[in-house]
Amino acid sequence: MSGNIRTKGGHGRLGSVLSGLAVAVGCVLFLGGFVWGALLYQPYSVPTDSMTPTLDVGSKILAQRVEGDEVRRGDVVVFTDPLWGNVPTVKRVVATGGDTVACCETDGRLTVNGKPVDEPYLRPGAGGRVIASGTDFSVTVPAGNLFLLGDDRHTSLDSRTHMEEAGQGSVPRSSVIARVDAVIWPAKGLLDRPTGFAGLPGGISEPGPVMPLLGAIAAGGLLVLLGGAYGPVVRLAGRLTERRSTGTAAGAREKVGT
Repeated sequence: MSGNIRTKGGHGRLGSVLSGLAVAVGCVLFLGGFVWGALLYQPYSVPTDSMTPTLDVGSKILAQRVEGDEVRRGDVVVFTDPLWGNVPTVKRVVATGGDTVACCETDGRLTVNGKPVDEPYLRPGAGGRVIASGTDFSVTVPAGNLFLLGDDRHTSLDSRTHMEEAGQGSVPRSSVIARVDAVIWPAKGLLDRPTGFAGLPGGISEPGPVMPLLGAIAAGGLLVLLGGAYGPVVRLAGRLTERRSTGTAAGAREKVGT
């Protein structure tokens, strides 16, 4: 008796089991990735050019839902505040409660608690010089608040334009909805964490799990495709083999008959 046990459809039971397992695991990864992502992330569209060149107008971004107390300097966040129109707004956190943020020092850089901060994402202004702000300012951020600037310091309406209001242009941490992790269109991938803020107390934040999520979804989809294709591919191969065998047998009969 042969040890190669085959199913009615002509392909091995082991192959059938493995293909079914691949589909099952793929579904778990694919659907689980989407569910997990929907719980952790919120997609947004960037309506203005205030965050260029980091975020272009019309960019589609993924922002991780976080509490305001998880936000660090350098993070790009989505927030709502009544004094800013009470609509989702995207800006970069440059200072937190208790910080004194000022601009500009002799090289045109922002300072936080007297420490100059390198911001490689800024674009040159008139004359080709990179400066952190076209207007000088110095603010001590109230406890529990965040001071926010756009990356395009020449056009952005940000904390600098609200300095005469309560909080001197800063917003409460509780106004934060999410932290931007990735740009999905155009496909720029993960947003870089600015190392210029890394030397300040509290450091910078770590990226969220967006890449593992996308990896799980992609792997799940691939497993479903491969597992689902196994049966049809094996049946097609079996039919082709059978046709070749039939053709060979017919040829042999013809030779015998001659």
